Amino acid sequence: MNKYRIETDQLGSKQIPVDALWGIHTARAVENFSVANKPIHKALIKAYGQVKYACASTNQQLGFWEKQNKADAILQACNELSNGLLNEHIIVDSLQGGAGTSTNMNVNEVIANRALQLMGEEPGSYDIISPLDDINLHQSTNDTYPTALKVAAINLFRELEQRTLGLQEAFQQKEKEFAHVVKIGRTQLQDAVLTTLGREMSAYAEAFNRDRWRVYKCEERLRVVNLGGTAIGTGLGAPRQFIFRVVDNLREICGIGLARSENLIDGTQNSDVFVEVSGILKACASNLLKICNDLRLLSSGPDAGIGEITLPEMQAGSSIMPGKVNPVIPEAAAQAAILTMGHDQVIAQAASQGNLELNQLIPLIAHSLLESLSVMINASSILKEKCVVGIAANEEKCRENVENSTATTTALIPKIGYNKAGQIIKDSKSKGISIKQAALESGLISEKEFEELVSPEAVCKLGN
Repeated sequence: MNKYRIETDQLGSKQIPVDALWGIHTARAVENFSVANKPIHKALIKAYGQVKYACASTNQQLGFWEKQNKADAILQACNELSNGLLNEHIIVDSLQGGAGTSTNMNVNEVIANRALQLMGEEPGSYDIISPLDDINLHQSTNDTYPTALKVAAINLFRELEQRTLGLQEAFQQKEKEFAHVVKIGRTQLQDAVLTTLGREMSAYAEAFNRDRWRVYKCEERLRVVNLGGTAIGTGLGAPRQFIFRVVDNLREICGIGLARSENLIDGTQNSDVFVEVSGILKACASNLLKICNDLRLLSSGPDAGIGEITLPEMQAGSSIMPGKVNPVIPEAAAQAAILTMGHDQVIAQAASQGNLELNQLIPLIAHSLLESLSVMINASSILKEKCVVGIAANEEKCRENVENSTATTTALIPKIGYNKAGQIIKDSKSKGISIKQAALESGLISEKEFEELVSPEAVCKLGN
């Protein structure tokens, strides 16, 4: 039995495995591009299937395929691709020359050959269904790829919004849980004034609340697409009816409020919108990194560090130090944040180096943006589920710090004044006793007054 079929292109002929759903264009791309050695992101494959479905359904509506069974087979193949059933056949590298042509052709060939199978025909029977003349009809890589990328990004931003909301709510719960725990507030890593652990958690919740709304707004920035613009945004080779209808069909298919760009040449040429949303993603990563490092600091020790909170113990921390447990979840999430920040710079560089009517580096933009979104989604999820919900307050340690820290004297100033508070600090150090003990021995303040001044209500009120 013959194991190969012969396919030809303008460069010559190639043997293709007889049952392969990809064809000669994909084979050449696999040979040429082993750069990232990473597959096309699943979200991009799904979105590309939806884009191809919208194009195919538009062509069917406009009567470009006489045989109904041919149109039905193509639409079913597009649907299978968008549902993840054909992912294993999208085999080109995520980084590639040609502004994404290899991805587009891999998709075209897989849809064509799967449709042929559905019609009872052999893969490679391109006289019946052609990857170029049928699947790519009235399209170009230059409008389908950016459109698919925007759809994929919107779907991932929607997921990230929910994950960020989850972190916000988890910290809000900790805000309530720790509202009564008075602790030392620190500036420049030095003891400053009293606060509560609940108020500290509330600041984290508020940061994630801002991130949630930033992420939510990204959809508005990405919803304008250049589908129908074909090669450079002039719509060359596509009928006006197709151009006016195809985005409407895509909107219905993917459930996103997409709109056709008013200037399709601009939509094809410029990639600054990806820089904009990447910048928003970087802001989210900045908050995530800061908060992860705070959790590590607050849980440090636990015996010889700050140790005011304990994080869930997830795994043994050392192969040589018994009993050591590391804050591995914040560490992992922090790496996702740093990677996202790095990708932001890559996206800015790639967008700025497009030339004339097209950005040839859009595969790099897609690779970086979608990976950033994925790691931020995953990091936010594990940080909430494996860390934040299980945070516990070390109330004894917090109380000990309050009674011993010079920061506590700031709370006494309204009662005894600045100079006398300073004397209490000197007495504490010279006698080797706690701030609380020095304050009580001074006779300037009673234990009841001390407790009132360092109570949660007192340290949290706005002003004196």
